[in-house]
Amino acid sequence: MSAHRCSVARRRTLAAAGTVAALALALTACGSSDGSKSDGSSMPGMGHASAGASAPATPGAGFNDADVKFAQQMIPHHQQAIEMAKLADGRAADPEIKKLATAIEKAQDPEIETMKGWLKSWGKPLPSSSMGDMPGMDHGSDGSAMPGMMSGKDMSDLAAAKGKDFDKKFAQLMIGHHQGAVTMAEDEKKNGVDVDAKKLAGAVVTAQTAEIEQMNKIIDRL
Repeated sequence: MSAHRCSVARRRTLAAAGTVAALALALTACGSSDGSKSDGSSMPGMGHASAGASAPATPGAGFNDADVKFAQQMIPHHQQAIEMAKLADGRAADPEIKKLATAIEKAQDPEIETMKGWLKSWGKPLPSSSMGDMPGMDHGSDGSAMPGMMSGKDMSDLAAAKGKDFDKKFAQLMIGHHQGAVTMAEDEKKNGVDVDAKKLAGAVVTAQTAEIEQMNKIIDRL
């Protein structure tokens, strides 16, 4: 073959190769211009965050029976504390008792909503709206299954009290109630696995232990 013919053949070969390369580039561009993005699955080392984010959570993962028990029992426990706190309106005489009752109500109501949210996300039932249907609700200080719960008589006696008598009775009963909550929270810290539930349990221990100390001081000066 003459040098001229070889040169022509080489140019045709290079042109064909250029066409193939151009076609490959065009196909690549078309594949990424339709609004979708490559998932990077065929490229070593390339992560794909959106795939991980959209993957459904494994049912039952991240919590255990201790977490469920903590939420199901602490909800009505908090509800009773709020009922006790509301009784201070029109009955309490001591400014510190009034302030404490308001603080208890403001702190525990949001915690109730948080725990309800956990139970719904876990697919577990909420406690009955009737506290008398919960285990230990009609016993409380006389040996309930739920530590620190007040009996019906405890609540009636508190509602009937006024002034200094109410202040002292409120502090005494709330100390017992808080001690029960601390016991339940310590159990959750020890046996639970849900990070948020354990964090709330720790907050309950810290806050209510401090309030117990505060109420003991109030009783000493009343």
